[in-house]
Amino acid sequence: MYVLLAGLNHRTAPVEVREKLAFSDTVKKKAYEYLKKSPEIEGAVILATCNRTEVYATTRNIDSGTAVLNRFFKEFSGLTYSELQRYLYQPSCYDAISHLFRVSSGLDSMILGEAQILAQVKEAYQTAMENGVSDGVLNALFQKAIFVGKKTRTETGIDQHPVSVSYAAVELARQHFQSLEDKTVLIVGAGEMSELATRYLMVNGVRSVIVSNRSFDRAQKMAQSFNGRAVQFDQLPAELLRADIVISCTAANHYVIRPDNCGEQLRSRQGRGIIIIDIAVPRDVDPELGQIPGVHIFDIDDLHNVVDSNYLQRQKAARKAEQIIAAELEKFNQWLAGLYVVPVITALKQQAESIKEQELKKAFNRLGKMSEYERKVISSMAHNIINQLLHNPMVALKEMAVSNEGHLSAEVAKKLFGLQVNLGEQVDEHTEVRNKG
Repeated sequence: MYVLLAGLNHRTAPVEVREKLAFSDTVKKKAYEYLKKSPEIEGAVILATCNRTEVYATTRNIDSGTAVLNRFFKEFSGLTYSELQRYLYQPSCYDAISHLFRVSSGLDSMILGEAQILAQVKEAYQTAMENGVSDGVLNALFQKAIFVGKKTRTETGIDQHPVSVSYAAVELARQHFQSLEDKTVLIVGAGEMSELATRYLMVNGVRSVIVSNRSFDRAQKMAQSFNGRAVQFDQLPAELLRADIVISCTAANHYVIRPDNCGEQLRSRQGRGIIIIDIAVPRDVDPELGQIPGVHIFDIDDLHNVVDSNYLQRQKAARKAEQIIAAELEKFNQWLAGLYVVPVITALKQQAESIKEQELKKAFNRLGKMSEYERKVISSMAHNIINQLLHNPMVALKEMAVSNEGHLSAEVAKKLFGLQVNLGEQVDEHTEVRNKG
């Protein structure tokens, strides 16, 4: 069994590509059905966030498993293979595991050390379990990744210096206006990221908050939490006349702020400045609106350039987190390698013992009547020959079991000795790995 990863993120693909793979719950269900129907894939977990879409999978054949993942991304993105080749990363088994540990720790995020990603990893794993797609190895891998994500935050405090996407959006607004105390802010969407953005706005002095959401009840509930005002979603264009700052993050799969429904209102501001920060994927705001005088639009990729003093503290914490990840990665890979190597060693011993017994039986039949002493001498000689022949292969396999290439050595030994064994199936041993960290 091999762990595969295929994905793209904010470093490898622009937002207009990433939004093609922004999975709604309905699309994600279809995606899991697609993977379940592929006999080459043993298990799968889809991690889809604003900044990444990654598929972790297990397979018994790297080439065929990789081909399935390539077809998956082509079908669900609408991109050609040549286009995908520009954006996809597909690391080796060892690097795929390391990557997930870094993701869960917030070290691969646009905003270093962001807290939201750990919850998103948990949710991705839970969704895979609910869809009956994850297998034993992926269960162990994601449980370990969640453990590592918690450990790095606890021991390094990397998330104690607030630098999330929501925080960066507010920081960008603050840098643009210098002070937010007299500004009116319109929040479009009432999800977690919107709430975080509003909280940061209040800390920075904003007193006037307007919340608009398709579910008016949710908008009211959120607005009440911040002594703000809720408006119906169809009143959103009119509110653009009053707002100085718009932060939009909805789950819509199309633009909600467009020239046809909001262009007239933005033009009627007659150049009075407004910044619109679009932190949704797919994007909420049509970039064409940025051509209107006084309208400044920033999307989620622009937030990458928003850096404050806390980032230096996070970089320091990140270096410590890398050390924790390296130690936990070694533990997990030793366990994973054992899944491959231990069955091979057991099968090799059983094969040798079977051959020895068969050949001894043939020899004793040909030799006829012998004393008990003679039978013991011949049996002992056969036993010693087998042990000496197997000694070096056994030692080498055990040494390779704790290396990063244990699964490869096990596969070679399996083919070399013609062993019939399914590698990577004994996952119950992970209980020890999980409990001991």
